[in-house]
Amino acid sequence: MTRADQMEFVIITGMSGAGKSQAIDVFEDAGWFCVDNLPPQLLPTLVDLFSLEGSKVKRVAVVSDVRGGEYFAQLERLLDELQARGVAYTLAFLEADDEVLVRRFKETRRRHPLAGDGMTVLDGIRRERELLAGLRGKAHMIIDTGALSIQQLKAQLNEAIIGPGRKPALVFAFVSFGYKYGIPIDADLLFDVRFLPNPYYDLRLKPLTGLDEPVRDFVLTSPGVHEYFAKLTPLLDYLFPRYVAEGKAHLTIGVGCTGGRHRAVAIAAWLAEHYRQKGFQTIVRHRDIARE
Repeated sequence: MTRADQMEFVIITGMSGAGKSQAIDVFEDAGWFCVDNLPPQLLPTLVDLFSLEGSKVKRVAVVSDVRGGEYFAQLERLLDELQARGVAYTLAFLEADDEVLVRRFKETRRRHPLAGDGMTVLDGIRRERELLAGLRGKAHMIIDTGALSIQQLKAQLNEAIIGPGRKPALVFAFVSFGYKYGIPIDADLLFDVRFLPNPYYDLRLKPLTGLDEPVRDFVLTSPGVHEYFAKLTPLLDYLFPRYVAEGKAHLTIGVGCTGGRHRAVAIAAWLAEHYRQKGFQTIVRHRDIARE
């Protein structure tokens, strides 16, 4: 069995404005090697590259469409060439009706790639539809995105191609911070632990951080901390699987105290380890730990 036989290869094409960029993002979130706007002539080269012994790339998704200009006309021939070589691939064709595509171009105020001088967006859409008729006939799957939300498009691609066992692995980022320095702008959830006793006022603990054992023990044995975890973790247990099912790729949970050096650090580190042991992919970052 060759490396090409083992590789999963998806080629995304279709109408401009139909959501190809959003589609390639789904594959990227799922850990595939992705290339947007790949000239068709590079398809065989890409296959050869990842078929080399020692290559660790097993799942590849590319977008190839009319943005390739005159080179795009060779896509059908190159697909036949791949097929003749025994390279298995999935051709996904995204489309929507003219009215939907015109509206999307008006909303984004972008020029249709085939609408030349004196042509309207609708002219470009109709010209593109004619050019893509042959590719549409070769497609293994056709997705009409006209009535789909981005989340519905993600779900359809996950179910049809990526597979139920390869949905994007949601990364949970626990970020400790100090309220005195502002709330993290990327936080999806925020939790305030300033109600806990503050090690800052203990001269022995003040120069340390929540990563040091004396401070960690102080915080994690503080009055009220066990009750706090007993109420917080059931909420997160309820929310996390639903964020996974929704297709979100990254969730940031902010944990804040006054300065972001003691309480928030210890609590964020505990939560990250707690959910890592439960099988979630977690990272922890302490934004303000180095501040005075």
